[in-house]
Amino acid sequence: MKKAMLYYKMYEHPSSKEWVVFIHGAGGSSSIWYKQIREFREEFNLLLIDLRGHGKSANSIKNLWDEAYTFPAVTTDIIEVLDHLKLPPAHIMGVSLGTVLARQLAEMEPDRVKSLIMAGAITRLNLSSRLLVFLGNAFKSILPYMWLYSLFAWVILPRRHHSESRNLFIREAKRLCQKEFIRWFKLTKDINPLLKYFKEKDMSIPTLYIMGDEDLMFLEPVKKIVMEHKLSFLKIVKACGHVVNVEQPEEFNQLSLQFIREQNQPH
Repeated sequence: MKKAMLYYKMYEHPSSKEWVVFIHGAGGSSSIWYKQIREFREEFNLLLIDLRGHGKSANSIKNLWDEAYTFPAVTTDIIEVLDHLKLPPAHIMGVSLGTVLARQLAEMEPDRVKSLIMAGAITRLNLSSRLLVFLGNAFKSILPYMWLYSLFAWVILPRRHHSESRNLFIREAKRLCQKEFIRWFKLTKDINPLLKYFKEKDMSIPTLYIMGDEDLMFLEPVKKIVMEHKLSFLKIVKACGHVVNVEQPEEFNQLSLQFIREQNQPH
């Protein structure tokens, strides 16, 4: 059977040749970018993708992916869409686990990536996140996945003003089935060695990290990586948690649009 392609949506610009590709996180869908589309499409062509088992990719092609889920395999799904559309090198934007896939894409096909914009980036698992992953792996086949997912959402987005992004993720995650959740959760066993490798390997691709100052689980490791990687930059958004693009969209859009414009300037 021919493997089905991920669901994607394009917004084409009448004159711009520049493309921005949006990659959501685990349990989400491309709808997580709804506060970016209007502003970004004024300047650029946009491609939004629903990852395997998520959003509209779940409806049409459930259970067609029988091989084990790995970061390279899930990233290859994205590359197949880029190939199909014959997309030129693009600015790749990820949020949460989508930042790991964006970085994996840059690893596998660096010539396709003009720049990376990493929102709520995951660059290392601290003690709390490792404990969460351990508990998730212990109970993933026993507990209803929405219990686990809701617990994760509350731990990562604990404050009252994180509720919009927390509820958005929980609502989107309800579209997953238990089997799909378990497949994605098994990816966590690969994440620490992969993140360690990414930290040790500097890339020649300009990378902007946009993090909330309340993203207690993931902010500190990003600060370290930016000190070590020459073309990496960090912007910290005040009074903001993990899902920066939803919680503080005006500032997020301004920072990321400015960064993309700078990459397009002749150097």
